[in-house]
Amino acid sequence: MIKKILPIFNWLPNYQKEHFNGDLFAGLAVGVMLIPQGMAYAMIAGLPPVYGLYTAIFPQLIYAIFGTSRQLAIGPVAMDSLLVAAGISLIATEGTEAYLTFTILLAFFVGLFQFVLGIARMGFITNLLSKPVISGFTAAVAFIIAITQLKDLIGVTLVKSNRTYEVVVSAFDNIGKTHMLTLLIGVAGILLIYALKKWNNKIPGSFIALILGIAAVYGLGLHEQGVEIVEEIPSGLPQLIWPDFSLDAFRRLAPLAGTLALISFIEAYSIGKAMESKERTYKIIPNQELIALGLSNIVGALFQAFPATAGFSRTAVNYSSGAKTPLAAIFSASVIILTLLFLTPFFYYLPNAILASIIMIAVVNLIEFNYIKYLWKTNKIEFALLMVTFSVTFAFGMVEGIVTGVALSILLLIYRAANPHIAVLGRIKGYTEYRNLKRFDDLESWSHLLIIRIDAPFVFVNIQTIKDRILSEALKREGKLKRVIIDAGPVSYIDATGIEGIRELIETLRTKEIEMLFSEVIGPVRDVFSKNNLFSEKASATFFLTTDEAVNYCLSEENKNDHISFAVQASKIV
Repeated sequence: MIKKILPIFNWLPNYQKEHFNGDLFAGLAVGVMLIPQGMAYAMIAGLPPVYGLYTAIFPQLIYAIFGTSRQLAIGPVAMDSLLVAAGISLIATEGTEAYLTFTILLAFFVGLFQFVLGIARMGFITNLLSKPVISGFTAAVAFIIAITQLKDLIGVTLVKSNRTYEVVVSAFDNIGKTHMLTLLIGVAGILLIYALKKWNNKIPGSFIALILGIAAVYGLGLHEQGVEIVEEIPSGLPQLIWPDFSLDAFRRLAPLAGTLALISFIEAYSIGKAMESKERTYKIIPNQELIALGLSNIVGALFQAFPATAGFSRTAVNYSSGAKTPLAAIFSASVIILTLLFLTPFFYYLPNAILASIIMIAVVNLIEFNYIKYLWKTNKIEFALLMVTFSVTFAFGMVEGIVTGVALSILLLIYRAANPHIAVLGRIKGYTEYRNLKRFDDLESWSHLLIIRIDAPFVFVNIQTIKDRILSEALKREGKLKRVIIDAGPVSYIDATGIEGIRELIETLRTKEIEMLFSEVIGPVRDVFSKNNLFSEKASATFFLTTDEAVNYCLSEENKNDHISFAVQASKIV
C-alpha cells in the first residue's frame, strides 16, 4: 500500500549503482537547461525571472517522491506560462503585487484540483482531448508565445493585449523603431541554439547562448547602448509563504485553474507515456500522476512557484542523457538551489533578447508539422478539427480554443455514434465466413434472407438510424424476404432506448411476416434481451452462436417449407 501512495519506495530501495552516473549527468544537464528556460518562462508568465527558478525546485522534488514516471522533468513550461499570463492579466496588472499573489494562488488551486481529481480516480479525463485538438491548440499557443516575444526580440515596447492580432499590428506599426543591436543579439541567439541542437542535441545550446550573451553585454557595455537586460535577481532560496485564500479569489481563479489543471496533466501524462513506451520497465498510473502533479503545484505554491508541469524538451534531454530514476530530478533541483544561493549576480547582464531567442526555439518544437501533414492526407475531418481549434485559439484565446476543440470533438463523436457502420453481408463461397457485399465480389446471398452486421452498441443516439437502415434494406426485398439475421458480435451494450427500438423493429417486421434472428450476441446483451422479454420463442430459434449457424438454420427451414408446399400440391393433383 505504501508503494502506491509513495512510488519512491518502488525504485529507491532497489536502486542500482550503475544508474548513478546516468542520473547524475542527466540531472546536471536538465538543471543547466532549466536556468535559462525557467527565467524565460517566468517572463512569459509576466513574472520576474527569479520565479522561474523557484518553480524549478520544489515541484521537481515532490514529483520525484510521488510520481510514477522515471524520466519526467517537472518545472515551468512555455504553454502553461502563457495561459497564466493570459488569465491573470484579466484580473490584475502585470508587475503589481496583486498579479504575483494571484499567480501563486493560481498554482495552489491548480494543484488542489489535480489532487482532488487524482483522489477521485478521474485519470480517464485524458480521453477528453483528442490528438487533433491538442495538436491544433499547441500549435496556436506556439505562435502566440512567439508573438509575445517580439517586443524583447526587436527591443520595442508593444501594446499588451489578449488578442494576438493586436500585438502583431502593433509590431508592424513600430517596425521602424526596431533597436538593431537588440535584434542582432536575438537573431544570433536563435541561430546559435539551432545550430548547436542540429550538431548535437545533448549540448545545452540555451545555456551557452546565455553565457555568451552575458559576456557580450558585460564586455562590450551593450546595456549602455540600449540593450535591455534582466538586471538584479534576488539571491537565496524562496521563503515559505502561506497563500492568502479568499472565496472571491477562488471564484475568480477557478475557471483558469481548472483549465490549467486539465491541460498540464494531459501534457505530463502524454510525455510520460512516451517515455514509458521507450523504457518498458515501469507503468505510468494516471490517477497517481494527478496526485503527484497536484502535490507538486501545492507545495510549489507555498514556496512562491507558479503552475508547473512536465516539459517535453527537458524530459527528452533527461532521457537521452541517461536518466534511469527520479534521482536525476533531485540533482536538477540541486543545480537550481546552488544557482540561487551563489550565482544570481552572474545573471545581471543577461539580455532579454537572449531569453526571447531561447523561448522562440523552444516553441518551434511545439508545432507537430508531420502530424498536421499526416491528417491532411488521411483524415480531412480531423484535419478540419485541428485547424478550427488552432484558429479559435489564435484569434480569441486559449480557453475559448480548448473549449471549442473539446465541444467539436464530442459533437464529432456523437455524429459518428449516431451514424454507425452497418454492413449487408454475404457468405464467401466454400467457407463459413461472411463479408460486406459492397467490398467483396462473388459472395453468396439469398433473396429471402437478409444478413446485417451492426458495428456499434444499440443506444439512444443511433437506434433510429439502425432501425431505418434495416427497414430500408428489408423494403428492397419486400415480398421475398422471410428472415433478417443481425450479426451482433460488435454490439457491446444496449440501453433502454435501444431495447424499445429493437422491440419496435421486431414488431414492424412481424407485420410484414419477416422474422428477426440474432447471431454472435455476447452474454450481457443477450441477458438484456431476456430480461426485457423481447422474444417469446425459444432462445435456440432466435439466438445463434455463429452467423453461419443462423444462415444454415434459415436455409434448412426454407427447404423444409418448400418440401411441405410441394407435398400439399402433389396431394391435390392426386
